[in-house]
Amino acid sequence: MTEPSVAAWEYQRAAMGAFIRSQRELANMSLRQMSQATQVSNAYLSQIERGMHDPTVRVLLQIGQALHLSVEDILRKGVEAEIDPDAPPGVSVETAVRSDPTLSSSEKEALLAVYRSYLKSHES
Repeated sequence: MTEPSVAAWEYQRAAMGAFIRSQRELANMSLRQMSQATQVSNAYLSQIERGMHDPTVRVLLQIGQALHLSVEDILRKGVEAEIDPDAPPGVSVETAVRSDPTLSSSEKEALLAVYRSYLKSHES
């Protein structure tokens, strides 16, 4: 059985990786281009994006520079991820919506507002 703190970190790491992937895709940057811009291997970047590896601060700095993001912004996406210990492993609905490259910011917020209203209607 996984400890709650370990499960929480794994969830946050996955959320941070999904955010990095979405920002890379929004920048129309392939994984190979990101690798060249960061001097980090494709395989390592892929593992980070899939939430399978803990990136170092140096790598986060390089990713941030390539995507024009601060390390704080990248880390915040992992910390802000809503953690539901009863939820199955993977990426939350909110993280998935936020990382969708085809939706505009206003469309994402509208979709999340509807989703949250459904959740509230199911609360007991």
